[in-house]
Formats: sequence, structure tokens, C-alpha cells
Amino acid sequence: MNFIKEYYKGILLCLAIALPAWLLVHFLPVLEVIGAPVIGILVGMGLAAIFRSGAGSSLPASVKKGVGFTSKKILQYAVILLGFGLNLATVGQVGLSSLPIIISTISTALIVAFVMHKIMKVPSRISTLIGVGSSICGGSAIAAAAPVIDASDEEIAQSISVIFLFNVLAALIFPTLGGILGMSDGGFGLFAGTAVNDTSSVTAAASTWDTLHGTNGTVLDHATIVKLTRTLAIIPITLVLAFLQMRRAKQAGENAGKKVSIKSVFPMFILWFVVASLITTILNEILAGGALVFAGEVFGFFKQTSKFFIVMAMSAIGLNTDIVKLVKTGGKPIAMGFCCWVAIAGVTLLLQDVLGMW
Repeated sequence: MNFIKEYYKGILLCLAIALPAWLLVHFLPVLEVIGAPVIGILVGMGLAAIFRSGAGSSLPASVKKGVGFTSKKILQYAVILLGFGLNLATVGQVGLSSLPIIISTISTALIVAFVMHKIMKVPSRISTLIGVGSSICGGSAIAAAAPVIDASDEEIAQSISVIFLFNVLAALIFPTLGGILGMSDGGFGLFAGTAVNDTSSVTAAASTWDTLHGTNGTVLDHATIVKLTRTLAIIPITLVLAFLQMRRAKQAGENAGKKVSIKSVFPMFILWFVVASLITTILNEILAGGALVFAGEVFGFFKQTSKFFIVMAMSAIGLNTDIVKLVKTGGKPIAMGFCCWVAIAGVTLLLQDVLGMW
């Protein structure tokens, strides 16, 4: 009862922002290029600015705990449920042909983010989130990595904003660019699946190509499968980040004369995320007929719930973010995001040309 009394107002506030954002994108598909999480975070930041202008501080005390719970715990629950949308066998179904490009683009983005972090002195957590978001799958990857590295709400908001900017540009520019370069339908599907950050923008770019070239959805299907394969990289990336964070925490504890257990520093939600992915993979392999259809519907429900939880969490993060400060400090992260974006697109096009996958 105490939990409900202390947290429900903040959770309901996040829900009140997330639900309209979710429905808006559902009923106006043109907004998919923006995405419900971005709408939620923008509305949250707008409300936070109103609260600050009225009270001269931050959120009202009555909603603070619930908003904090949503931005942290519900985000972790979203990542766990996200695992039910990842079938590890998909890599084999897609074929090994796209993996060299996927691995190369992921490596490129992470290396560029690291170099920019060193050169431009961009904060390490923001650099990590932008690198992971650019290389894997935008908002979902940021959602998975942020709790692992203990990123603040403002760092998450900064990273999401950068990824959003280049998502929109990619969805608008890439179909025309692919046409100018004379790409085939399969070539553009591979390009969209590897060079565009977020799934919603991959969908938008591929759908635009299908409409322009009358391909009846084939490019969208191909790009989506490539993107899903790329999304599987969330698992090794978050595990590596978790172990690095765990090592730092143990080192800090030892330096302070404290004994630190693995359980106390390892983000357990990542373990449950991996378990969810394994359950999905195994059941898709052993089930058949009606049981497989039912399992698919259950996993589909979990996946949609995960997406909605991410919208709620992003709304909470927006409520905890100072938009004025975000704008003032946004120059270097945007430059980093631009460099990652250009590097990924360049590497994809180069490898497609070299490997004859144009």
C-alpha cells in the first residue's frame, strides 16, 4: 500500500503522456519516422519546463518517486520483455551474407564514438549511448544500455535526441540517395537495414522505396529482417558493458576497503533479457502448428508491451530533463552522432560495392 501511495501519481503522469503518444503514432503512421518514444520525451520535457517556470525548481514532490520508478525500473522491465522479440536463430535464416556488413557497421560506430569521445571530450556515458544507439537499433539499444552504465535521465534524453535527428534525416534522404546510386531492391533493403538507426526509420525508408519503385513490400521485408539480425547485437554489447561496469564497481569498492559481490553490481535485468531471448528461440524451434501460432501471439504481445513501457520510460526521462540545459550542451553530441551516421552509411555502401551486393 505504501508503494502505491508514494508512486502511483508519478506513474499515472507518465502513463498520461505515453498513451496519447502511442495512439498518435498508431493512428497517424506518418509519425512513425518520429516514433512514440521521442514524442513522449518531448512532451515530458515540455511539461518539465512548465513545472520549472511555475515552481522555480523541478517536479512536484508528489510525482517525483513515481517518475523516478518509471524511468529506471519500468525501463528495465521493457528491456526484459524486449528479449521476447529476439529470435537468435534469425541470423541463420537471414544468411551469413549480411553479417560482415552488420559487424563492420557496428564496429565502425563504436570506434568513431570512442575517438570522438577522446578528441571532443564528450562525456563517456553519452558517448557510449550514442555509439550503441547508432550502431545497433537506436532507442531500444539506448534503453538496454542506459541502466547498465548508470546513465542519468539527461544523458539518455541527450542521446535519444541525437539518434532521433539522424533517424529523420535518413528516412527522408536515403530512398532518394539509393535511387541516384542505382541500387537494386535487395541492395537498398540491406542498406536501409544496416545504415539506419531505429527500426521505425528503417521501416519508413524501406516503405518509401517500395512505394517509389512498386516493389510490393519486398524491400520492407528484407530491410526488417536485416535490422532484426542487427538488433541481436544488443545481447553481446550489453553483456560487455555490464561486465565492464561490474569490474569498475568492484575496483571502486576494493579501493574503498569494501567487499563487493558480483550479484550486487551486475544488472540482473540483462540476464533475464538473455533468458527471454533464449525462450523465444527454443520455443520457435520446438513448437509447431497451433502451439507455435499461440506462442507467436504471446511473444508479440510481450514485444508490444515492451515498446509501450519504453514510451512510458522516455516520458519519465523527459520529465526529469532540463530542456534548456539539453540545448546548451547539445553541440558536441550532435557532432558525434553525425560522424557515426556518416561513417556507418559510408562503410555500408563501400562493403556492398566490394562484395557485389549493390
